[in-house]
Amino acid sequence: MSIKEKIGKKIYHIHPHEHDGKMHIHPHEHGKSGHHHETLSGNAILNIAGVNFGYHSHTVLEDIDVSVERGEIMAILGPNGVGKSTLLKCMNMILKPKTGVIMLDEKDLTKLSGKEIAKSMGYVAQKNDSARMTIYDAVLLGRKPHIGWKISNRDYEIVDNAIEQFSLKDMQLRYIDEISGGEMQRVCICRAIVQEPSVLLLDEPTSALDLARQIEILNVIKDVVNKNNVATVMTMHDLNLALRFADRFLFMKDGKIYAACDKDGVTEEIIKSVYGVDVEILEHKDTPFIIPVY
Repeated sequence: MSIKEKIGKKIYHIHPHEHDGKMHIHPHEHGKSGHHHETLSGNAILNIAGVNFGYHSHTVLEDIDVSVERGEIMAILGPNGVGKSTLLKCMNMILKPKTGVIMLDEKDLTKLSGKEIAKSMGYVAQKNDSARMTIYDAVLLGRKPHIGWKISNRDYEIVDNAIEQFSLKDMQLRYIDEISGGEMQRVCICRAIVQEPSVLLLDEPTSALDLARQIEILNVIKDVVNKNNVATVMTMHDLNLALRFADRFLFMKDGKIYAACDKDGVTEEIIKSVYGVDVEILEHKDTPFIIPVY
């Protein structure tokens, strides 16, 4: 069965089919050509097709097609200014695309309220404002989309477990306006995880952390993904950390997806084209490492 749905000036074909008792939707544009074409998987929880976004006459994102599956970590890679953070914000409708389809499971995000989106999607920005509240209260705020008339014992249990998992227990009564940027980043990721999201969006989650904390946080994120079958998308600058912890990679160039691949698909040619730097890719313990060539 094929249903044509016109979005903006483009026509997308929506192919629904049943799998594991659920209806899965595959939107794609016929006749589209270019370097990259992402086939949307029937197992994907987040499907994005034909997304365009810009400010006034300035185009930031163009013809973005991507899908994210449960239990995988996708890293969005590319130099500054290519639209990585903008794409992340479009994924949960912080920014509304000019055209395109964004589906969360079988739900059209354009028809959901902010609270409804927050029940399924956790988001951590690059920079987070601090306020006069304790770390514990800041993490507890992550339960807000789920709290009814009062905070339940289950809410407290989820927060306590997350604080323990993120090594925040010894400092949970400190005020967040008195902690370091790296500590604040850990608090914000912890707060996103207590939302119990099915999709986790992280904008440069390790940018303010030292090497030990970077590895610690990424290990925790990977553990959460594996235990809870969460789909995770994170923008990153450190290619080697991305290759170590992510499952799939989205390379962006000039507001478009230049390449989408797994570890085996990352090539020296892609890095050269996207970053303008000659590199050599070496392998150590089954993990590729990118070495700049000077």
